[in-house]
Amino acid sequence: MNINLTLIGQALAFGIFIWFSYRFIWPPLMKAIEDRQKQIADGLAEADRGRASLSEAEKQTEQMIKEARVRAQEILTQSEKRATEVVELAKTNAKAEGDRLVAAAQAQIEQEVQSAKAKLRDSVATLAVAGAEKILKREVDAKAHADMLGQLKAQL
Repeated sequence: MNINLTLIGQALAFGIFIWFSYRFIWPPLMKAIEDRQKQIADGLAEADRGRASLSEAEKQTEQMIKEARVRAQEILTQSEKRATEVVELAKTNAKAEGDRLVAAAQAQIEQEVQSAKAKLRDSVATLAVAGAEKILKREVDAKAHADMLGQLKAQL
């Protein structure tokens, strides 16, 4: 094997190329690779945090939905209770109003009965005086007539 100057020149040029690449090309290339690896690692970490956050948000959402359902059930129960109370109050008020109307009607009936009795007394007194007048064939004077009517009213 012949080692000549060309081979030594090529080896020297190759050595210079390796040194130049190691000195000027390799560090930025490694920095770019490390930056990219760091960016990928950060992205994966963010994805893991996002999944954890999503899981936590789903748990909170489920909890909030359960609380909302419980609250809705409480509101529904309260509204049913209130509706029952309103119905009972309306029944009580209607019964009281009915009792009041019955009492008013009974008072009015009693008043009409008393009025009818008074008219009946007047009619009976007038008939009695007329009958007595026919029997006696004479008219009683007005003062005696009024006294007699008063006595008859008192008796009836």
